[in-house]
Amino acid sequence: MKNPLLEKPNAPYGAYPFDQIKADHFLPALKAAMDTARLKLEEFKQSKKTDFQHVIVEKGDITEQVDYIAGIFFNLHSAECPEDLEKISPEFTETITRFGNDIGLDPVIFSKIKTCYDSRFVETLTPEELTIIEKSYKSFVRNGALLADSEKNRVRELDERMAKLTLIFSQNVLKATNDYLLEITDKKDLDGLPDSVIEAAAELAEKKEKIGSWCFSLDVPMVLPFLTYAKNRELRKKIFLANSSKALNDKYDNQEALKEILKIRTERAKILGFNTHADYVLEERMAMSPKKVMDFLEELFIKAKPHAEKEYKKLQALAKELDGIQDFQRYDSAFYSEILKKRELDIDDEMLRPYFKLENVVDGIFKVAHKLYNLSFKEIFNIPKYHEDVRTFEVYDEETKSFVGLFYTDFFPRVTKRGGAWMSGIKEQGLYQGKVERPHIMIVCNFTKPTKTKPSLLSLDEVMTLYHEFGHALHGLLSNCKYRDLSGTSVFWDFVELPSQIMENWVLEKDCLDLFAVHYETGEKIPNDLVKKIKASGSFLEGLGTLRQLSFAFLDMAYHSSDPDSVKDVLEFESKTIDKANLFPKIPGTCISTAFSHIFAGGYSAGYYSYKWAEVLDADAFEFFQTSGIFNRDVAKKFRENILEKGGTEHPMELYKKFRGQEPDVSALLRRAGLH
Repeated sequence: MKNPLLEKPNAPYGAYPFDQIKADHFLPALKAAMDTARLKLEEFKQSKKTDFQHVIVEKGDITEQVDYIAGIFFNLHSAECPEDLEKISPEFTETITRFGNDIGLDPVIFSKIKTCYDSRFVETLTPEELTIIEKSYKSFVRNGALLADSEKNRVRELDERMAKLTLIFSQNVLKATNDYLLEITDKKDLDGLPDSVIEAAAELAEKKEKIGSWCFSLDVPMVLPFLTYAKNRELRKKIFLANSSKALNDKYDNQEALKEILKIRTERAKILGFNTHADYVLEERMAMSPKKVMDFLEELFIKAKPHAEKEYKKLQALAKELDGIQDFQRYDSAFYSEILKKRELDIDDEMLRPYFKLENVVDGIFKVAHKLYNLSFKEIFNIPKYHEDVRTFEVYDEETKSFVGLFYTDFFPRVTKRGGAWMSGIKEQGLYQGKVERPHIMIVCNFTKPTKTKPSLLSLDEVMTLYHEFGHALHGLLSNCKYRDLSGTSVFWDFVELPSQIMENWVLEKDCLDLFAVHYETGEKIPNDLVKKIKASGSFLEGLGTLRQLSFAFLDMAYHSSDPDSVKDVLEFESKTIDKANLFPKIPGTCISTAFSHIFAGGYSAGYYSYKWAEVLDADAFEFFQTSGIFNRDVAKKFRENILEKGGTEHPMELYKKFRGQEPDVSALLRRAGLH
């Protein structure tokens, strides 16, 4: 059988042949690529050479085909995973994990890396080459290279089991999301919902063959508007409970997987000489230790809680005033928050949506990239896609007339796509078989879909999400490193959110909104008074928002700093941990943890604090832009050259100081959020 995964891509820019790839190509291709790599690795091990070119560059070339196949698989597994792909995912994941461990725990390969590492100052190496040999050596050590054979075997067992468990966790969340449907048959129960949401619900009902009904899924573009606008409190409660109990006490229950993940992470950390998984993770972060993280979170908590309590009481009083509600609940929060925002700021999401047509927002963000970094984005139609929703663009630097990279977008929910939003490097920038190549980057979101009568009109939050992920994309696209392992977003996890979160600031600025915010029907530019209200809304109910984010970070740190045997009851552990940051009454049967994919199936274990940590960086960095004008080319050039292009080639604090001229100031975040 002809296998496109084993052939050199012939599409423009060497784009992945998504249109040719089928699920049954993956396992044969992976096996063939690994067999070839193993033969070459044996030759590599027999060589007496220990210089940088041999140990780092040639070894990377050996595994390149395996990395290529794995990259395609895992990108598709998140963005477009039909049943036949999901079916092979356990075997594929187990196989690739075993292959990685075969290399990472091989004493001969490690010996060569150690020799190269020990003699790194003898060779004439560049700072980037010194960084990558140090990173490679540390990676082997952190994965067990210095352990006794019995301990290495145990690490191998733990890693293979972990790969299965995180996959199970992620699949359970997706299945639980797809399984739920709220069917409404009485039109009165739609009272309060915007016409666009009602139309989308009618189209979903038609698709589900529920004729004469309106159906709501747990996709974010349906859940959020329902909780925000539906006047029927009981139905708000119903969909909230469903959304807040995903993968809990049902056929997709994640509680046992969660507990086993914690046990494996802790055991692995202890084998490697760390007290907890958090200690292990934070060794390679800007924060460095659990204590520093907790001190940081507590400082924000102390500042935010008084503001949050005032905001909570205000919402509570509003619910009582308008509807006589005595038992204010979390499923009331979005509904009364929107009413309060309308009352205090005279603004709401539905007022803004007509100005945020998706295509215009995308065009606007391209204009921002041009004004800051001289980038141009041109849609092209000769690049293979994995789904009809995907759009592809070639990106050029207009100043240097050079190709920057390929950019893919994928914006709408579907049952084969996991929830949330993310950026991914389809092909990382860096060295391939002796040639430095440009990256292929994609952003994947789950935005409000177009209906038969309306285009995709985004909420302000969705616009923020698009700018956030585009910031990550710029980090990948503008990377200017030599080695893939250091390029783009290959940085400390608590630094990776700086390029993404700083982009959100532009959305609240008039000069940015004027680039794209026009009424989709009339072409009228967004009015100045609405722009001012958007700016004011940036810190609306920020106390409650901060407490919510802190509760996730506290929960993450508690799970990964505690004895896993103390997590006997997931709901009880969660409740005990986040109680101090939760002003709302606890609703029985709800649980964050069992669908907390960021920390149990993603890369954020002992790292969720990174969002708040990076907010300090982005608030401080954006103040620098504001002092000179938000589109100042000189400041943008400093940000590009010292942050976006550098990847992980230097310590992030050093990169930040080169850009800013100083360390970040936490008070910048407090000023922006109105919490000082």
